Amino acid sequence: MTLGAFSISLNVKNLQASKQFYETLGFTVFAGNETKNYLIMKNGTALIGLFQGMFENNILTFNPGWDQDANTLKNFDDVRAIQKQLKSKNITLTSEVDETSSGPGNIIVIDPDGNPILIDQHV
Repeated sequence: MTLGAFSISLNVKNLQASKQFYETLGFTVFAGNETKNYLIMKNGTALIGLFQGMFENNILTFNPGWDQDANTLKNFDDVRAIQKQLKSKNITLTSEVDETSSGPGNIIVIDPDGNPILIDQHV
């Protein structure tokens, strides 16, 4: 099972303060929209999403179908196939994708320590 590009999505209190902090660590804005309260920042292959007021917890995020530069991969494990594999291993999903759909979709699982893992396919 290949989950795709990895990033961490952080719940931030102040988007501007967080942006400035991560810029001092060498991150630059890669994507996002400040007027919509989120930015994706990049340092080498490390990706951090900064999200103000969108969710409660920090989230581990994987993007099937994308590399670390958000380029679409020719071959990848579709989120529906990943969902099927997880269910076959008795992993409980807190959010599922319609298995009869195609294209973009996402699922959420919670690890044993309560950390949400978002598998979010954009292609």
